[in-house]
Amino acid sequence: MRLQNKVVLVTGAASGIGLAVTNLFAEQGATVFASDIQPPETPYASGVKEITLDVTSEEEWQSTVDSVVAEAGRLDVLINNAGIIAYEPLHELGMEAWLRMIAVDQTGVFLGMREAVRVMRPQQSGSIVNISSIWGSAAVAGAHSYHAAKGAVRNMSKNAALTYVGDGIRVNSVHPGFIHTPLTDSQAADLNDAVIDATPMKRGGQPIEVANGILFLASDESSYVTGAELVIDGGYLAQ
Repeated sequence: MRLQNKVVLVTGAASGIGLAVTNLFAEQGATVFASDIQPPETPYASGVKEITLDVTSEEEWQSTVDSVVAEAGRLDVLINNAGIIAYEPLHELGMEAWLRMIAVDQTGVFLGMREAVRVMRPQQSGSIVNISSIWGSAAVAGAHSYHAAKGAVRNMSKNAALTYVGDGIRVNSVHPGFIHTPLTDSQAADLNDAVIDATPMKRGGQPIEVANGILFLASDESSYVTGAELVIDGGYLAQ
């Protein structure tokens, strides 16, 4: 029970990494509030509390965090996992697509951190884990807006870690490589194969393999870890 008595809010909880995190954290003793704009692809673990949240909405973030605190009394952990992906190169990227990516993958993280910090500072404790990507640290051709957003999440996490270290709040980022999720499995097979072929382990990861790393950062086991980047990518960035 590595998260016994912890109150956790997970975004993008309905599938993939978010679903794996939600169920794992519930098994580890946390009170988990699972948020998404869609219902889960499979039922959540027993005791998980389901919330509808559009991470691009300032008002919904405020009301969600307020409702968590009203029901559970506190917020110990925020997992900013919600995200989308797109592959337009810079010269083909329209303003609408750009703004949509930034709204979900970057502004959603900003709003989540801001609301979490609002309640964690009086507590003088908390752990925030922001899900970035290997594409937040390295690049491939195309996917310009995704690279921009995930790179921003990387440095936003470091900034928040240093800003709130005196308040007992730890902030870290996780950088998955290719992970088999409904999002990636719906992509073109040749695109997925190219990333897997470039991965030293020659396979895609499973959501639980990322969730296990997030569990460490969320728990008190990582009490001396803040501003760090946890890479879970089968060796991709080591090349």
